[in-house]
Amino acid sequence: MNISDAFGVACEKGVEILKNIAIPVELNDRESLLKSASTSLNSKVVSQFSNLLAPISVDAVLKVIDPKTASNVNLKDIRVITKLGGTVEDTEMVDGLVLEQKISHLAGGVSSIEKAKIGLIQFCLSAPKTDMDNQVIVSDYTQMDRVLREERQYILDLCKKIKKAGCNVLLIQKSILRDAINDLALHFLTKMKIMVLRDIERDEVEFICKSLGCKPAASVDHFTPDVLASAELVEEVSTGAAKVVKITGIANPGKTVSILVRGSNKLVLEEAERSLHDALCVVRCLVKNRALIAGGGAPETELSINLAQYANTLSGMDSYCVRAFSGAMEVVPYTLAENAGLNPIATVTELRNKHAQGEKNAGINVRKGTITNILDENVLQPLLVSTSALTLASETVRSILKIDDIVNTR
Repeated sequence: MNISDAFGVACEKGVEILKNIAIPVELNDRESLLKSASTSLNSKVVSQFSNLLAPISVDAVLKVIDPKTASNVNLKDIRVITKLGGTVEDTEMVDGLVLEQKISHLAGGVSSIEKAKIGLIQFCLSAPKTDMDNQVIVSDYTQMDRVLREERQYILDLCKKIKKAGCNVLLIQKSILRDAINDLALHFLTKMKIMVLRDIERDEVEFICKSLGCKPAASVDHFTPDVLASAELVEEVSTGAAKVVKITGIANPGKTVSILVRGSNKLVLEEAERSLHDALCVVRCLVKNRALIAGGGAPETELSINLAQYANTLSGMDSYCVRAFSGAMEVVPYTLAENAGLNPIATVTELRNKHAQGEKNAGINVRKGTITNILDENVLQPLLVSTSALTLASETVRSILKIDDIVNTR
């Protein structure tokens, strides 16, 4: 067995040790999920809002999965929208859909509609244009007048067909070829009391359709009542400097959720968004592998001691490699103590002593500056985080060890 294989054996043994000290958790145990999410938030700039952001992240993940059968979480089903204004305390999870696009208020358009019938179109409500190589030359006023009349009639017919389908909230996908909607079409739709949201991005269409339960219409002939979605209320809400559109009470909602993050300045807003994403990833880890372990350097210290004992049962090169692997595990608690302003050597020595006495959950309490039972402090992390870090780091080192020569390239 060579050095690389010995590290592979040490890694497998390490994963086995971590699984033995892990605490099983069920997705219906909301308290355990909240503790894990809070742990990830407590080291962030917005740590004082962890009691708000942790429940939002847990509820958001549980809303987009089936807790009994889920083995993964698609975070694309959780849409996070950031808006300047207010404070982080104003952050909320919306049971419905939030859109950043503004309502077109031409000629006094409506700001809210109850009992909404929502349609999403991918065709343009504007006069058709000629091909790039062609041009139309109008020589006199009567021809010009006829062109304008026919354009007007063409747009009016499109608007009438939309109204006939029963739509009163229209979402229009952004077009790169020509204007998705012109002022004349907006005028007609406003007269028909249809709310218009323009410039829906192409990559938003799938999420919107999944959230509302509607189907995008590629042409006016496909725009029929069966492609529409129903909702109790569509309203424009002010968020300080900007506005968003909330769609709530959706009749056939999909497994998606929108989170509206607020902040008083750009720095806080970006930090809140990053922190929320980290908390969502923690809960996703627990969905993938439903087990928790203590934090604060406790699992790494337990790994170090157990791998050192395992190394004593081996001989030759294997024993040296596994012992070196176990020694490397102490880097994590050492660095944690160093960053907390503690004496790293004294702290790690005391931590090893506690674990040698059988206190598997003893870890570095950064707030108290001492070694305590870290489970009592609710410092928890998903098992998947530690096993993934151990496995991926070991595989990287093993790959590097197998490199014989390096070829410089420019």
